[in-house]
Amino acid sequence: MTLRVTQSMMHLQLSRNLNRNMTQMEQLQQQTATGRKINKASDDPVGITYSLRYRSELSATEQYQKNVDAALSWLDFNDTVLSQAGDVLKRVKDLSIQASNGTNSQVALDSVKNEIIQLKNQLVDIANSKINGKYIFNGENYDQAPYSKTNPKASETDNGTIQYAVGFNMTLDINQPGEKVFGIADPAGTTDNVFSVLDRIITGLESGLHDSIDAEFSNIDISINRILNIRSEFGARTNRVELIQNRLGDLNINLTGMQSKTEDADFEKLLIGAQINENIYQASLSVGAKIVSKSLVDFLR
Repeated sequence: MTLRVTQSMMHLQLSRNLNRNMTQMEQLQQQTATGRKINKASDDPVGITYSLRYRSELSATEQYQKNVDAALSWLDFNDTVLSQAGDVLKRVKDLSIQASNGTNSQVALDSVKNEIIQLKNQLVDIANSKINGKYIFNGENYDQAPYSKTNPKASETDNGTIQYAVGFNMTLDINQPGEKVFGIADPAGTTDNVFSVLDRIITGLESGLHDSIDAEFSNIDISINRILNIRSEFGARTNRVELIQNRLGDLNINLTGMQSKTEDADFEKLLIGAQINENIYQASLSVGAKIVSKSLVDFLR
């Protein structure tokens, strides 16, 4: 049986076709305006899942990069501070060797003593160094100064570690407790704690006891070597963090590229598609005007 096509059916079909063409034009215009081919989940349900995953990974990578930058700043600052401490102890050693000469008068020994007292105070200031308001040699108690200015040799530092997350399930210790750098707390003043050593040298200079000064040379060397070892360890950590930094940079570039391929629109294709769609729309209007050109109302005028 032949289907009878009415005027209303022709109008309805024409309206549907025109609306479909206009919808396609609107989508192309939106993609052109935003520069993205996915503006809502319905545009590409599969693509949006990849897009959200890339965004999440990029956000985590950027945070890891910030942590790595902070870790590098901390490690570099530690190395600078330890270098200063090493310079102080080298000067102490030079002065001690000079003072151990039995020909020095007490006036000369007092002069050396006064300089070593100043060097000791400088070393206490170094031991109480802080970055961004945090003391670097007091473990997790970084809001408290680790060393007393009046009796630093008896000060006990916190042994907790400060860790930075530098990757997925990857953390890095960035600090060393003060006792590993300057020696274990020594209230009695008898060990190789660097402040105990300096106190004994100062006492020897006050009393003119050259032999007691000579006896501290090995302890000074122990303190210098201890600092050198810690600097070496920080150097190894710095190298590792720099490798992690490079890897995170590469990962960021790769994720950004994949996100771009998933989300970003191809402007060349968009412009071609927009032109084709406009031509189709104009053709639809032209054909529709010819097909639905006359109605009964036109003959009743």
